[in-house]
Amino acid sequence: MRTKTSLRLGLPLFVATGALIWFFPVLRETPETTVPQPIAPTAQRMEVVFALDTTGSMGGLIAAAKEKIFAIAHAMTQADPAPEIAIGLVAYRDRGDDYVTRVTDLSTDIDTVYATLLDFRAAGGGDGPESVNAALYDAVHNISWSEDPSAYRVIFLVGDSPPHMDYYNEPQYPETARLAAERGIVINAILCGDNAQTESRWREIADLAQGRFFAVGQEGDAVAIDTPYDRRIAELSAGLDDTRLYYGSGDVLAKTNLKVAAAERLNRDASAASRARRAAFNLTASGAKSHYGDGELVSDVADGSVSLADIAEPELPAVMRPMDASERTAYLKSQTDERDRLNRELRELLAKRTAFVTARAKASEGIEASLDHGIFHAVREQAGAKGFRYTDTTPAL
Repeated sequence: MRTKTSLRLGLPLFVATGALIWFFPVLRETPETTVPQPIAPTAQRMEVVFALDTTGSMGGLIAAAKEKIFAIAHAMTQADPAPEIAIGLVAYRDRGDDYVTRVTDLSTDIDTVYATLLDFRAAGGGDGPESVNAALYDAVHNISWSEDPSAYRVIFLVGDSPPHMDYYNEPQYPETARLAAERGIVINAILCGDNAQTESRWREIADLAQGRFFAVGQEGDAVAIDTPYDRRIAELSAGLDDTRLYYGSGDVLAKTNLKVAAAERLNRDASAASRARRAAFNLTASGAKSHYGDGELVSDVADGSVSLADIAEPELPAVMRPMDASERTAYLKSQTDERDRLNRELRELLAKRTAFVTARAKASEGIEASLDHGIFHAVREQAGAKGFRYTDTTPAL
């Protein structure tokens, strides 16, 4: 019995020692001030939910969010290691309005999230407090948060009116915020405008959920700089969308059709500047995963995860099914070559856009009071506790 016990103890110890030797270079590079995190088999995640007041007074802020969401996502991607980013939305108003809350669950497909954001309109409200308690409850309880302890999970509460504290049949924010903190979900509270009562509640929410409070102007004070390169960048980005070839079962293709439809709507309805910011995001490692998603043939063949010859005809992209084997190979190569060409031109133009924006930003006032600046610096500080490192100190514009 003693020999068997020794063997049972010795084998796990041998495996653990081997793993420690294998990962030692990674562990050695972890800053001493950072709590060591488990080594994840996939990229660390950032899970970000915006709980956004969509009543009538919030029109300017909603417009700013539509313009800057890709810039905010781009800023988040600058972390080392490059994260997988998932974004969700909770729109809220009040009882008696068209809705109390509308929840969009976390998704790594930022285009689809953006298409949902395009539908947000400022309406209703006007009578003081709003259903903040319901919004926070949904953001904590009705979002598919991961249980990964290495993930950075955060809610940005954005609004200008305090919560209804007289709706006694719903959980109230002190309880919800404390529960969020227990689950490792940070809540940052962003005040739009200067309502003193809202500020008091927002500060308490942020304090209870280990987050930050900051205030922006009623319109969000977002610094959105248009450039002479934006329209061409938007055109190239749309061309890049057209190189995507999705394959798989009928159910898989139904999902990717929604992804393609979201991009088509974005290219039709979003401003050229917003589409240029999307292009910059999509060229990052994190953004490329969002842009192409799963089951994209050009990417999967390029990285060796699938062979064109191994895909059954019914699961091929529809455009390739009538082709013979040689035609399919030639078509795939043409899409690959076109993607490479578009990416080269995009990188050149985005470098010029960055230089243009940087020069203009230096001459601009109020950047530090802007919505995107506050969000970026909250993420930079809080994600650092999860092992993410940022070397850039300015958000993408």
